[in-house]
Amino acid sequence: MTENNQHKVALWPLFKQAVSGKVPHDFTKGSIGVAAFLLAVPMVLEMSMEAIFALVDIFYVSFLGFEAVTVVGLTEAVLTLLYALAIGLSMGVTAMVARRVGEKDIQQANEIAGQALWLGLIVASIVGMVGLLFAEDILLFMGADASVLAIGTSYTTIMLCGSITIFYLFLINAIFRGAGDASVAMRSLWLANGINIVLDPILIFGWGPFPEMGVTGAAVATTIGRGVGVIYQLYHLRGHVGRISMSLHALTPKVAQMWSLVKVSTGGILQFLVATASWVVLVRIVATYGSAAVAGYTIAIRVVMFTLLPAWGLSNAVATLVGQNLGAKQSERAEKSVWKVARYNVGFMLIVAAILFVFAPLIVSAFSSDPIVAEYGVRCLRCISVGFGFYGLGMVVVQAFNGAGDTMTPTKINLLCFWVVQIPLAYALAVGINWGPSGVFWAIVFAQSLMTVVGVAVFKRGSWKHRQV
Repeated sequence: MTENNQHKVALWPLFKQAVSGKVPHDFTKGSIGVAAFLLAVPMVLEMSMEAIFALVDIFYVSFLGFEAVTVVGLTEAVLTLLYALAIGLSMGVTAMVARRVGEKDIQQANEIAGQALWLGLIVASIVGMVGLLFAEDILLFMGADASVLAIGTSYTTIMLCGSITIFYLFLINAIFRGAGDASVAMRSLWLANGINIVLDPILIFGWGPFPEMGVTGAAVATTIGRGVGVIYQLYHLRGHVGRISMSLHALTPKVAQMWSLVKVSTGGILQFLVATASWVVLVRIVATYGSAAVAGYTIAIRVVMFTLLPAWGLSNAVATLVGQNLGAKQSERAEKSVWKVARYNVGFMLIVAAILFVFAPLIVSAFSSDPIVAEYGVRCLRCISVGFGFYGLGMVVVQAFNGAGDTMTPTKINLLCFWVVQIPLAYALAVGINWGPSGVFWAIVFAQSLMTVVGVAVFKRGSWKHRQV
């Protein structure tokens, strides 16, 4: 048997172990490559399902007309703020749980998990009350007209009132990832989104004995699917099947621990808000060149986001590896994990860059037959793919900071690169020297490359190794 064949045979058992999660793995010992593989595989599969769900959901809603799509779009814009809170809190939870697991202090990890659930409940209760009382006012504020309000108020109300499922899906999966139980996080998202995909057409169009609910049916399907996913998560939190086995004692409210979580998570929340705000400004600049430019840009960015899923899986794996190894007082192993995973990620990104650059016309043509839209889409794909090698390194380093609990350093880097540099540069190139949308595309490449250079420079200083969480 050749060495290559032996390698292929070895990968399959590892893949099964990664997906099933039945064999516990100590990520502070043994091969770093194996550890990264076991963590990354379920994370990649989890995010792939999220991407598929997003496409299927909007596909069914689109049959109801542009008003229904507008309702979803306006509500999603509001939910972006919730995602910022949920993702930011999740970063803090992952960092703190991973650190305690690395220290072999499972009781403290359980208590952190319990406080995360309280935080999610508190925030979601406030959001739900706002949604119940002010859903129509929120849509009006977002620019909805009478036709959109007529069909959309109930959709927005249900989505905001059901925000507890959003927070818990994010937070509990962050607990599992921090503990190294990434396969449980994957299965909960697959279950939630699978149920959502099945219920969507049934409730939207009124198949079988179910009434036709229109766009409201999409909200009901989403909330039910997420709710079932949360029940599955809670079962595993209490089911003694993973590293985390939360007792009722862990659910006792502890204000000091909750406040520690909030402090660690603040940087993560700001990271998401900074990045989101910068993308909004870039879209606004592109929009000055017409709807075709926006359509081409949107297609290219959707393609980029989908193809980067494996890279994000590897990057997220680094957060757990860094957190657990710092907890085990193995800072050198934590650093080696970052550089090793970074090499894998850069290699993958370079392959993706080559594919997107060469096959950009074919890829874009699958989404639009309009020659002007296709021209913008191809140009955007080719420009952005040029910087993929640098970005592959940068995204790993950023997640290493987050895994160490140093969420403010990436926030400062994002502020510098995306607000101080990227936005002014995009405007200067697009408008100042008349490069048009291409100026925005090249500004993205420059900003992401600068993020990598600054991130690596700060990372090499090593202050993240001494971060206490």
